[in-house]
Amino acid sequence: MKFSVALPNAYEGLGYPIGFTRDESTFARLAGIAESLGFDALWANDHLSTPRFLRGAADGPPRFFEPLLTLAHIAATTTRIRLGTAVLALPLRDPVALAKQVATLDVLSGGRVTLGVGLGAYPEELAAAHPEWARSGRAAVFTEAIEALRLVLDEGGGSYHGRSFEFEDVELAPMTSQRPLPIYVGGHTTGAMVRAARWGQGWMPGWRPLPELRERIAALRDRLVATGRDAHAVEVAPELSARVSRDHEDAVRQYETSRFVQHRRSRDRTGRDPALMTASNLVGSPEAILERVAALASAGVDHCAALAFPAETVGELIEQWQLFAAEVLRAA
Repeated sequence: MKFSVALPNAYEGLGYPIGFTRDESTFARLAGIAESLGFDALWANDHLSTPRFLRGAADGPPRFFEPLLTLAHIAATTTRIRLGTAVLALPLRDPVALAKQVATLDVLSGGRVTLGVGLGAYPEELAAAHPEWARSGRAAVFTEAIEALRLVLDEGGGSYHGRSFEFEDVELAPMTSQRPLPIYVGGHTTGAMVRAARWGQGWMPGWRPLPELRERIAALRDRLVATGRDAHAVEVAPELSARVSRDHEDAVRQYETSRFVQHRRSRDRTGRDPALMTASNLVGSPEAILERVAALASAGVDHCAALAFPAETVGELIEQWQLFAAEVLRAA
């Protein structure tokens, strides 16, 4: 089982207090710590614009750092840890420009990039930034964008003619160090799973109750075989949250009262039962978390990805990473 952690680059006001990343050295510092602790990857979240429900806060607007630039910043201070987006809102991006950025980052980082892409958490972002694309619908824009992106990344260029995106005879150089560059498709839904089977090397659902996750992983494997791919060609890497304490009940209490969890519960549009959130993530004593990890592995999960730890300060976040690494990562 792999374990990786989420950077707090675009979580202010959502899971962490505004001002959490006031010190610009935070990301390089966290990257060095995550690498030294043995985590497999660091993942940067993506929000292009401030959501309307966060505007007008007394502490000012949240600082959302662009994910690819943030990863480029920490690529220069790390050597081993993988660098991913979890997930980049693909319908907001021009696929040719994105291919150029990702290929550049992959080459300069020594082939350490994983590109996680999804529809985006908030539909209003697309409507605000690109109303002409929004009229086509996010799913349709995503389909065109990932088709065009795979073409440019895999073939080094080409031509594409779609409703939202169109380009003629472009060429990409330098090419990515990894062939193919791994693209992970984010999303809870069956549609996201189908998109992962078609275009991805990974699937990044959010938390789901274990029986449902097991069923969807089995459906993913069947879908891959039906399309002529190996049943295990796609890594299953759910984005999870975590809170660890040697006192199980203390971990549960800290998790369930955190602003991170309260935000997720208030804004969740996926129909998940909030009562199952604690049991479906990595929360509790090390022993309880290891039992949950074993259950996830048995269901077909390969990677507990982009683990987001509720915290009020960067120091508290580091303490959680250190305790998790010592008590869970090294025992799993």
